[in-house]
Amino acid sequence: MATMEAAIEETLLRPERVVQSFSDPQTHLYYRLYFRTIVGRKFLCVVVKTVDNDAFVLTAYLTDRIKKGVTLWPTNQSA
Repeated sequence: MATMEAAIEETLLRPERVVQSFSDPQTHLYYRLYFRTIVGRKFLCVVVKTVDNDAFVLTAYLTDRIKKGVTLWPTNQSA
């Protein structure tokens, strides 16, 4: 992940999807799809926790799929 610092920043600034964790509502998972990672086409997931109006990155990892949870972004515009 050391070579993906720019991708981590891009994922936080322009996520394709943000999901609230089922196990910890204060934790949000930011996802963005990258086609050319060192292991091929993967989603980059950046895990952010917010406590007392202070947010910090817990971890970041590459994955094949988006975890289930409450989708915060994009919001449903049809409701």
